[in-house]
Amino acid sequence: MRVSRGYISLPAALLAMTMLAGCASVASNRPELPPAAFVAQREQPGDEYIIGPLDSLQVFVWRNPELSAKVQVRPDGRITTPLVNDMPAVGKTPAMLADDMKLALREYIKDPIVSVIVDSFSGTYSQQVRIVGATEKPAALPYRANMTLLDAMIAVGGLNEYAAGNRARLIRYDRATGKQAEYQLNINRLLKDGDSKANVRLEPGDVIIIPESMF
Repeated sequence: MRVSRGYISLPAALLAMTMLAGCASVASNRPELPPAAFVAQREQPGDEYIIGPLDSLQVFVWRNPELSAKVQVRPDGRITTPLVNDMPAVGKTPAMLADDMKLALREYIKDPIVSVIVDSFSGTYSQQVRIVGATEKPAALPYRANMTLLDAMIAVGGLNEYAAGNRARLIRYDRATGKQAEYQLNINRLLKDGDSKANVRLEPGDVIIIPESMF
């Protein structure tokens, strides 16, 4: 017997409904984060910036312009400046790197004064917010102080046409406990319905995963 293309058998329909119910059950078991305001009532500084691979740095040595340099952190996490080879930079704050540069330069000049300025930011993975899945342009974004889910979705161009935004999840590593937790996100409610309660605060290192709809 022939079956038309538009016909779906009862067992197949039941299977699809079961799978959808299972997905909804899994999603509903995840905790939700408290809502965040679209605009922070009070802007606050974030944690100290940690230098990451491919960051662009300005190393300034006072009264020694020949020792100053603009450098990019190599993929191996090190930099090279005049008189200082292969200085580890990744994982340090600019102030920590400046102190290490001072120690290295003391072999050549007396009491060096060194400043390190970050020109362009990539940051370490622990300071990025990564968005993957059914979005217009998946990306790893440098975390900014007071960053929210709405800010991240604007940066990646929103959801694509196949996204199941209300089944998205956020994976967060808790440095205090050393454990990883998953939270439910309702991105459709945020972007399509304008539900302010669906906007949540992000933290450095967050990973947002957006699945595609089954249909």
